[in-house]
Amino acid sequence: MPIGTSDGAPQREGFPLPDAVILNEILRRLELESMCCLASVCRNLRSIVSQALPNLSSLDLSAFSPNGKLLGYIVPRLRAVKSVTIDCLRLDDYSVISILGPRIQELNLLKCTSFSSEVLASIGEKCPNLRILVLELAGDGSSEIFRRNLMKMLKRFNYLEHLSIKVRQTERDEYDLASIVHFLPETLKLLKLQPVNEQEAIHFFEKLRDERKIRSKLVNSNIPPNLTLSGFTLLRLSLVLNLISDRLMTSIATSLPLLVELDLEDRPWTVPSFPHDLTNNGLQFLLFCQNLTHLSVVRSRTNCQVSFKRVNDLGMMLLSESCGRLESIKLGGFSTVTDAGFSSLLRTCHNLKKFEIRNAPLLSDLAFHNIVGVSCPLIELKLQSCNLITSEAVAELASSSTLEVLDTYSCRSIADPCLEYISRLATLTSLNLGGADITDSGLGVLSKGDLPVTNLCLRGCVRVTDRGIISLINGERIKKMLTSLDVGHMPGVSDRAIHAIVSSCEAITELCMRYCFHVTDAAFVTLASGRCGGGKLLQKVDVYHCIRFSDTVVELLQGPLFRGVRWLGVGGISLVKREDFAIKAILCKLPSKIYCTNDNSMAERSKKEIASIKT
Repeated sequence: MPIGTSDGAPQREGFPLPDAVILNEILRRLELESMCCLASVCRNLRSIVSQALPNLSSLDLSAFSPNGKLLGYIVPRLRAVKSVTIDCLRLDDYSVISILGPRIQELNLLKCTSFSSEVLASIGEKCPNLRILVLELAGDGSSEIFRRNLMKMLKRFNYLEHLSIKVRQTERDEYDLASIVHFLPETLKLLKLQPVNEQEAIHFFEKLRDERKIRSKLVNSNIPPNLTLSGFTLLRLSLVLNLISDRLMTSIATSLPLLVELDLEDRPWTVPSFPHDLTNNGLQFLLFCQNLTHLSVVRSRTNCQVSFKRVNDLGMMLLSESCGRLESIKLGGFSTVTDAGFSSLLRTCHNLKKFEIRNAPLLSDLAFHNIVGVSCPLIELKLQSCNLITSEAVAELASSSTLEVLDTYSCRSIADPCLEYISRLATLTSLNLGGADITDSGLGVLSKGDLPVTNLCLRGCVRVTDRGIISLINGERIKKMLTSLDVGHMPGVSDRAIHAIVSSCEAITELCMRYCFHVTDAAFVTLASGRCGGGKLLQKVDVYHCIRFSDTVVELLQGPLFRGVRWLGVGGISLVKREDFAIKAILCKLPSKIYCTNDNSMAERSKKEIASIKT
């Protein structure tokens, strides 16, 4: 007998709640993927989910790469969607255009590799009410046609507040985005562009500064308000340029005084010469940005082994005095700054919660002396490729009650004593010890701590063996909480460690074991069988250059055992190297997966490094 409800509506047999409650109180809180999983349980739930789909306000298909057929099945059912996020790796012009409509206010198109720039003009025409637009483009075809369509799109937007465009170009400055800044809507509050030419960017910001001065004079004059110039007030700016210089920094700071976030990265092709470089004077101009809370200035070594050699401790002290409200700092490539400069930031910025330093050869433990007692507690600390950092720096943080993220990747002086201090951090959820000089004994100490770590990277810890991994995951808290584990580039890891990970880690969904030469087919069989009895499904698996794998790996993937895998790194192993078309045909039939055959980690997936697989 159906059980009655308070409003007289009967419940369906076997359901503890009436349909209306499931529909209005539960399903409206779920995303599409969870609703689809729920629909597969039984016919009754499938019926309720079908009723909920037309009212879904957001669509997120970024976890895998849908094809046009799947998208054509989903989109017509979602009539109320205002926010769309899609992995476009396998979509063409027609598929993308079918998504568009005036109701959409947020559009995120990721990994757009297969459609033409004509789609950009269609976005402007069909989505005039957009507030947020994120585009990741491949940079194929004519750069002139691309820019023309981009400008057509931007002219259509009257309400756009957030614009992010990233183009993967093949030629130096071929797809420079600086020329489009003159067509940006004045409603814009956040702007992210990659790549941008420094000179073009300077011209734009200096023009903004001149207009701001004219506007200020008009406000103080007797000219009616309706005749004054409108304002362009960016609050967040992120640029990837060919060069960061004093003139660029000055033009940004003086034209955008209301900036809250500033993120600059340059990728020089040659060593910058004076005066075309960043110096202490350039940093000093940030005093015009009194509201700045997030600052990132990074010199990448992607194209050339360079650094900011003309910024020293004085520059950092001037920065700390002028930007005392900073909550997040990221600095990369400041090779001549010492402990005194970095310490001034830590001790002056009392609201600092995130602190990241990369490629700082003169940064040592002294910068962190008594840091917990004198400054605002840090939530994230990332020190990458800082070779003078040792366990003593971490010892200063051992009493922290707020630290959630600790990253010492490629700090090769980090050793076992550091793990004793880390084990005391009861709030730590993400830990990266990549390249550290730790051993099995150190991991044994770490396992005894009450760490809520969900993400752990041990990549390149060459002194760690199976015994250390097994000892680590014997920790009661770690084996229950761990969702992502990286044991790549570790010659001491074999099938035994992989078996222990699968049998002990209850929540793990991402596993990287690239360049583990002693891992064999037995480990993959263990991964498959270990998921049969319950637990979460693996979603990302990286076995790049595990040279002892054979065809058995692919045969296992054909079955239902790895149905949750969405990304698979298989490059560098024999079945891919030998150009076996039969095996590649099997790979192409794997459902809902992306596989990578190049030397490329799970977090680095570009157009040339990814092959898509049938959904």
